[in-house]
Amino acid sequence: MEHGIVNSVAYAKGRRVGEVELGQIRQFLEDPEVFIWIGLYEPDEDILRQIQQEFGLHDLAIEDAHSAHQRPKVEDYGDELFVVMRTAQMNEETHRVDFGETHIFVGARYVVSVRHGSTQSHTHIRARVEKTPHLLAQGPAFVLYALMDFIVDQYFPAIDALEQDLADLEDKVFSESFSRDTTATIYQLQRELLHIKHVVSPLVEMCNRLSRPGNQIIPEAGRLYFRDIYDHVVRVNEMIDTQRELLTTTLEATFSLISIGQNEVTRRFAAWAAIIALPTMVAGIYGMNFE
Repeated sequence: MEHGIVNSVAYAKGRRVGEVELGQIRQFLEDPEVFIWIGLYEPDEDILRQIQQEFGLHDLAIEDAHSAHQRPKVEDYGDELFVVMRTAQMNEETHRVDFGETHIFVGARYVVSVRHGSTQSHTHIRARVEKTPHLLAQGPAFVLYALMDFIVDQYFPAIDALEQDLADLEDKVFSESFSRDTTATIYQLQRELLHIKHVVSPLVEMCNRLSRPGNQIIPEAGRLYFRDIYDHVVRVNEMIDTQRELLTTTLEATFSLISIGQNEVTRRFAAWAAIIALPTMVAGIYGMNFE
């Protein structure tokens, strides 16, 4: 396979026909029951241009797929859908969320997926859908569903890890080991959750568009699957909102505890000042009247 091409396979009636070289695409598509699914990972511009020529992909979509750094969206070019999704994966070493992008071109006879940044391979997705030929027989629309469903499912482990970090923070805030460095950690978690919120929020409208009638790429039988993704996206949004509210409450509690600590120190200084002031006053009064 060419550089940047992970997999390129033809399917007919839900069954794998065989691997496809770029120069063989038109040959395979002579069979009206065949569709082709090509998986790319950070391809160079030459590969994208070759695939564009073979499938007649829109120039604007190709430009977006090459440059990356796009917001999640669905573009309808009539006989072609262009879907952009952001991936999120917890990095075990840095314990931060790593974000990537997946761009998906979908037509009546093809699916082209382009990954940028994400280390999560789509190979096992392909293996899973190949085990359900009755569903794969629905064509490119089902492949689009499988890819989107996988990406959305990856949000849950990342959010669960952030939720555990939040629980650890709450323990620190209300324990004797609390320090002001905890405030910086709270702000870091807020940034992570805000970034995931920006990644997930557009998916609500995207799923609504894909599940509505009138789209010639998504058959009526396939719309139900995108409603299932919609339910998952709504759940992810609710989890993010809940954690953001808890973080805000934790931050307010942190400031309150810092204020209480400062007041406690002020009272201690005032008490010691009173104790020191008494002998000073006695010495001041009587020290000047006695030799």
